[in-house]
Amino acid sequence: MGTQQILLIVLSVIIVGVAIAVGISMFNSQAYNSNKTAIASDAQSFAAQVIQYYKTPVSQGGAGGTIAANGEVAMSGFLGFDTTNFNITNDNGTYTLAIVDANTVTITGLGTAKNGANQNPQIVATITLPAGTIASVASDV
Repeated sequence: MGTQQILLIVLSVIIVGVAIAVGISMFNSQAYNSNKTAIASDAQSFAAQVIQYYKTPVSQGGAGGTIAANGEVAMSGFLGFDTTNFNITNDNGTYTLAIVDANTVTITGLGTAKNGANQNPQIVATITLPAGTIASVASDV
């Protein structure tokens, strides 16, 4: 084999290696963004269920328009969360319920995917009652 053919083979191997590395990086980035979107969707769904619980009469298993000081147990039961540590886990991540005060509830979702900096996506959905507004903030932890 001539020198020119050996150089072409080496160059081809380098190009294929770079293409594979870029492909893996793009796949990991897409998986991370997909996980972030999924936990945001789940957090929004849980937040809507919190509003539903808040507006449901007590006689039907809801809060009746007021959140008790220890309402996390009842709210967790209504949402299907664990009633001892107020969280739930699915394929997308782990979600934690917290009652901040009589008018504010937060749901924090921590995703399972990792980005290039070895961080997980996190979504914090804040529900303001009785208005029923939901505000979500995304971050990496």
